[in-house]
Amino acid sequence: MNKSVTQEHPYGCGIACFAFMCDLTYKQAAKFLGPKQANSNRLIIKHFVEELNRFGRNYTVKHIRRNERIEYKEGMIVLLRRSKQFPVGHYLARHNNRWMDPRINLIVDRQNMNPQSGFRKRLPGRPMYVLYELS
Repeated sequence: MNKSVTQEHPYGCGIACFAFMCDLTYKQAAKFLGPKQANSNRLIIKHFVEELNRFGRNYTVKHIRRNERIEYKEGMIVLLRRSKQFPVGHYLARHNNRWMDPRINLIVDRQNMNPQSGFRKRLPGRPMYVLYELS
């Protein structure tokens, strides 16, 4: 889990975060989640947690109120609130005190011609949900 995972579908940020947290390639994660999910325009939070747990992880989810403060921890996945920048939200995964962003160049590459992933220090928006692993 050292290298970022780039989303390969226009709405594949959830699949890329799943792949990153489960140490899979994007294609392996898409195959595990199935073709319906791989071609969907969203990964519903409830299903995301179910799939992580089916893979053998022990995740749960928490809704974050608008002004609620969160202590971000290793292994968390967040779903950002919808915004101009992220019309359907956006998933990012926490690793080594940074956020793995499966589409870090979204603002400059809206047409999905050259998707790139990478790590950023801060979230590019406000979280709506946080998925975290139970001890």
